[in-house]
Order: sequence, then C-alpha cells, then structure tokens
Amino acid sequence: MTDTTSNQMWGGRFAAGPDAIMEAINASIGFDRRMAAQDIAGSRAHAAMLAATGIVSDSDAEAMREGLFTVLSEIEAGEFRFSTALEDIHMNVEARLKEIIGAPAGRLHTGRSRNDQVATDFRLWVRDQLDAAEQALRALMRALVAQAEAGAEWVMPGFTHLQTAQPVTWGHHMMAYVEMFGRDLSRVRDARARMNECPLGAAALAGTSFPIDREMTARELGFDAPCANSLDAVSDRDFALEFLSVAGICAMHLSRFAEELVIWSSAQFRFVALSDRFSTGSSIMPQKKNPDAAELIRAKVGRIFGANVALMMVMKGLPLAYSKDMQEDKEQVFDAADNLMLALAAMEGMVRDMVAQKANLEAAAGAGFSTATDLADWLVRVLDMPFREAHHVTGALVARAEARGCDLPDLSLAEMQAVHGEIDASVYDVLGVHNSVASRMSYGGTAPAQVRMQAARWKERLG
Repeated sequence: MTDTTSNQMWGGRFAAGPDAIMEAINASIGFDRRMAAQDIAGSRAHAAMLAATGIVSDSDAEAMREGLFTVLSEIEAGEFRFSTALEDIHMNVEARLKEIIGAPAGRLHTGRSRNDQVATDFRLWVRDQLDAAEQALRALMRALVAQAEAGAEWVMPGFTHLQTAQPVTWGHHMMAYVEMFGRDLSRVRDARARMNECPLGAAALAGTSFPIDREMTARELGFDAPCANSLDAVSDRDFALEFLSVAGICAMHLSRFAEELVIWSSAQFRFVALSDRFSTGSSIMPQKKNPDAAELIRAKVGRIFGANVALMMVMKGLPLAYSKDMQEDKEQVFDAADNLMLALAAMEGMVRDMVAQKANLEAAAGAGFSTATDLADWLVRVLDMPFREAHHVTGALVARAEARGCDLPDLSLAEMQAVHGEIDASVYDVLGVHNSVASRMSYGGTAPAQVRMQAARWKERLG
C-alpha cells in the first residue's frame, strides 16, 4: 500500500501521514494553554527554590523568574505564538524562555518532571475554580436571602408531587435554596482544603536526588503542605474528580430551581415575572416570553455530570504512576468549570431581577384545600381527637367542599357540624392561609418569624 493510499484512508485532515496524526493526538497545547498562568507561577516558585538550595545560581534563577514574567506578559497580551509541535504549555513556555534568556532556561527543569509539573498546574487551576465557585455561590445566596426577606410574609402554595399540599411563604421557599447552595458552598470549601497539597518535587514518580525544598515551593504556591508520596502525587486526579462531583451536585440544585422558574413563569402559574435580560421571544409567536436562561441552566447538569463520568472512566484502569491517558483529564474539567460558572452567574442575575407576583401567589395558596392539615391539627388540638380520626373527619369535609365546588373556609359552620357536631366557629381561625403559615413556628418552619431568623443567620454567615 502506498503512502498516498494510506493518507487517503486516514482522511484529508492528516495529509502528512502518520506523523501528523501522532502530533494531533499527542499535543495538548490546544487546551492546556489555559493553565499558562499556573504553569508560570509553578516555574517561578521552582526557580526561587533552586536558588535558595544552591542548586542553581542566584543570577540564573533571577533570569528565569524575570523571563517567565515576560512570557506571561506576552501570553496575557495575546502576543505569544503557541506551537503544536512543542506539545504542551510546559514546553511552549520553556522554549520561549530559552529564546529570551538563553542557556539559564535549560536549568529550570532541574529536580522536576513534566509529570509533577502538570499535576501542580492542574491543582492550581482547579483550586482557582473552587475559589471562583465559592464567590459565585455566595453572591447567589445573597440574592436569594434578599428575595426571602422581601417576601417573608407572602403566602404561596407548598407542593408535594407538584400537587398543592400546605401554604408556605415565599421567603421560606427561597431559603430552601439557600440551604441547598449552602451545602454546595460547604462542599467547595471541603474539596479545596483536601486538595491543597503540592505535587511539585515528586518529579517523574520517585522524587529526585537533588536537595530540593518542597516545603518552600508548597508555601510559595499557597499549598498547605507537599504531597507525601511521590507516586501518588503525579498519578492522583481525585481533586479533579471531586471538583466535578461538587460541580455536578451544584448544577443539579441549579437545575431544580431553574425548573421551578420555568413552571412559575408560565401563563398557567404566573408566580414570577422574569426580566427581559434573561428571557427571549419567539420567532413567530409575538406573545411569547421564553425563560431560555432557566432552560439552559437546567440543561447544564447533563454535560457537567457527563464530565465526571468521563474522567472517572479515564482513571478507573490506570496503574501507578503516570500514564498518557491523564492528558484526557483537562478538557472535561475546563468545560464543566466554564458551564458551572456561567450557570451560577445566570441564576444570580435571574434571582436578583425576578419579581414575585404576590397576588397570584396568595390566590393560589388558598386553593386545592391547602389548609386541610391545619383543620386536622385543630381537631386534634381543640377536640382532643386522635389524629387518624381527625384525618378521616377532615377528608369528609374536603369531599363535601369539593362536591359544592368551594374551599374549606367557604363551608358553613352548620355544614361542618353535620360531619362532626363538636366543631365550633373558632375553626375558621386556622383555615386562612396567613394564619396557617403564622402557626408553623417550629424551628425551620415557614412562619415569617422563622424565615426572618434564618435569613439573618445566613446574612451573618455570608458577610
């Protein structure tokens, strides 16, 4: 078979033959250039350590550090020329450093390997994403707390199975999501603390014979300590998997809220009005205002969770220590981080802009026999009725109201007494939705006073 035939089989994109194919599959510079700032930070810390331990001269180390700063400036200015032939961000930076400072650039790689270098860069990048996620979550939670405070007394239907269950307050519903995102915030912080160990100095897999100071480089890069095992240091990607897991749970919470916003903004509910900034129109139906931002947030969990599964599959069969498979770790994480941050920012914007339709919420709160549980509780509390009997009596009253086409508060006292003769006029005090929510004063309940207490607690925690 001729080379020409072989090239045609591989496809026109690889007209240069197997060498071009190998370069394309082997190179990572197309995506790992995103770690340029982290790579240069790690190299500057490494150069300073090499000088401090006498492995290189102070003058060479200073030349490296200044040259690396120049490289970073070129990258940030968009003036740097990345080369696929140089495979990755590490070799691209080192090659340019040699052009700038000459021979001293060749000493930079003393006492390290690309294995520990990429592990360090990736940890630094993921750590930056966790820090960004923390700030985005805090901003979203503040927006939700503001909504909760504004609507601490506004009544709305609470649902189970998407069926009217009991009245709750708008503030209580908002605070439920504060609790969810608060757990996400806790997971972000927990993941950051666990991954904050430095692989630099583990070298290829076994450490190095040079008298390096790993404590120094760890400190300079903001890590709590060096990784304690060189094999694990270069082969661990748990930090990336944990980030993806945290991101997936957070995206699921965002998706649940987005689903409610889609429902609530529909013509059938009209619980909220979303701003034009986060909605779109229809190309043919002029009356439409589509909650596209919420729908897109709802969809993000698929690709973020998919990234977690993909990386888990990459890692599941790898023996220690480093394998080239690990080059497939970054694109999934980069994509997930981008989409998580976009979803968090969009949700914060929607929450800040959305306007709860108080009158519609209140009208819906009293529908669907939502105070039936309050009636049953009243029968237990006032008439000392066993709850199961109270449940039966309440069911009979609901059936009577349903037959009449009215709600429970619309039944006359005579109609109620026809079901149970001991019911008196004080029952009407618990059948109003405002009385219902006000009575739910148990810790974590929907009563306005409880909502305000929880909002104040979170405001203090969020600062």
